[in-house]
Amino acid sequence: MRFHTLVVALAGVGATSAALGTEPARFSRFSYEGRSQERVKVGPGQYRNPILSGYYPDPSITRVDDTYYLVLSSFAHYPGLPIFRSKDLVNWTQIGNAIDWPEQLDFSGMQTSQAVFAPDISFHNGVFYIASTCVGCGGNFVITAKDPAGPWSNPTWLPFEGIDPSIYWEGDRAYIVNNRAPAEPARYNGHRAIWTQEFDWRVGKMVGESTQLVNGGVDLATKPVWIEGPHILKKDGWYYLTAAEGGTGVNHSQVVLRSRQLRGPYVPFAGNSILTQRDLDPARPNPITSAGHAKLVQTQSGEWFATFLAVRPYEGDYYNIGRETFLLPVTWRDGWPIILPKGQAIPFTNRMPKLPRQASASIATAGDFAYVDDFDGDKLAMQWVGVRTPKRPFYQLEGGDLVLDRGARMGDLSGVPAFVGRRQQHHVATITTTVRFTPQVDGERAGLAALQSDRNHLFFGLAQIAGKPVVALYTTEAGEERLVASAPASTKTPMTLTIRVNGGSMAFDYEGAGGKRTLTSDVDARFLSTKTATGFVGTLIGPYAWIR
Repeated sequence: MRFHTLVVALAGVGATSAALGTEPARFSRFSYEGRSQERVKVGPGQYRNPILSGYYPDPSITRVDDTYYLVLSSFAHYPGLPIFRSKDLVNWTQIGNAIDWPEQLDFSGMQTSQAVFAPDISFHNGVFYIASTCVGCGGNFVITAKDPAGPWSNPTWLPFEGIDPSIYWEGDRAYIVNNRAPAEPARYNGHRAIWTQEFDWRVGKMVGESTQLVNGGVDLATKPVWIEGPHILKKDGWYYLTAAEGGTGVNHSQVVLRSRQLRGPYVPFAGNSILTQRDLDPARPNPITSAGHAKLVQTQSGEWFATFLAVRPYEGDYYNIGRETFLLPVTWRDGWPIILPKGQAIPFTNRMPKLPRQASASIATAGDFAYVDDFDGDKLAMQWVGVRTPKRPFYQLEGGDLVLDRGARMGDLSGVPAFVGRRQQHHVATITTTVRFTPQVDGERAGLAALQSDRNHLFFGLAQIAGKPVVALYTTEAGEERLVASAPASTKTPMTLTIRVNGGSMAFDYEGAGGKRTLTSDVDARFLSTKTATGFVGTLIGPYAWIR
């Protein structure tokens, strides 16, 4: 049976749970309202950065005629590799997930920041190609589709190590460029190299010799680290190789080299980096940091733009919402592309591309916005994701309710939790849902979970403690669960749960038969930040149930 975006036809799930003692949890109406901590005025003819707010890292872009497509990293979240479409580079609509049926890739046992890394999207001869890496589950691969909305093929596995493959097309020939180990013993931690090899796309095999293009980075003598995310483009007789350098944290940057020959030698730009924020004052107000992993695209009007990732911390290097997608114009100077001159801060607004303006997307991706999901369709919206590849159904949509049945406990790598979440896309956000659930055994629970990693997450909702129903808040940091607060609760009527987020602080409200109350507030939420939890993802918030 094929699962598209976690859609399941699940008959009798309630009867199954009831026979075992506990009815499934039922959720109605999920609402989200968020605003950015920075207050930005967007003037006429301008757009706002980031163009995709929240956990949408490693953007890869391609143009087909007058339409643009983006694909983003998703790691061990399922469905994975979200794909967006736009006509104006600013207003984006998600059209699918390239990994959306269990037989494609198996994320079993994967931690949240493993699995699918840094995809690249391209188009050739009527077919879309995504090259990516499944860390811990197969290595480098290519999948294809005639329609970018899907379905996408099973992976064609590639026989080389490393990460971040991308395809450069030259006429009817394809070359894959990616991060691999250098052609010498590594000189230091983070010493990597960029290689290329021809890819026979007709039969899905690598052919010919592999050639090392970049050893270490722009200047090996300075011990550059983590050269990755490479892309090749050709302009005016030059081959340009752009790549990220410095790691995906605050030292992130984008560099460029060029050659007259595809296989080099490549000479670095004397003015590198062409994009970074690492040299700016970290105490500046509302900073954007960690910029890099860019890909360039030329519009049909001749302009050049770059999509790239960066982050917006709420203090220091703390951010819970993950790495985001930004857009800036590219200026060519003396034969070299410049995304942002050194010493300049990434702007929150910029001029619109010279492209036909399209209507705003029905589900906003930038700025301040809100949405409601009433669970009134026959499948979940494609923006909902879970953790790891489901081996069996754990939810259904029924009569305007999302019904969650048995799954693994949150953080149990051996299984899939009964959890679906949406990305937290703003540092200031309010998330609400209503749940009906009667726990029968101590430990059973249903409510909202905020998941940053398998070892750092929280639960807020209905549970049972010492044989009594309660509304409770549990936090889990570094794998250790702690009961933060609880209060007696009635399960005879629905319970409305609200999480209020403000940067590194959270508050938790509930409303049931006894009226509306605050369970607790001023909870330190920095354990949901990338700095504390580590990894590469952002926080997901959504319905979760654990039934014994």
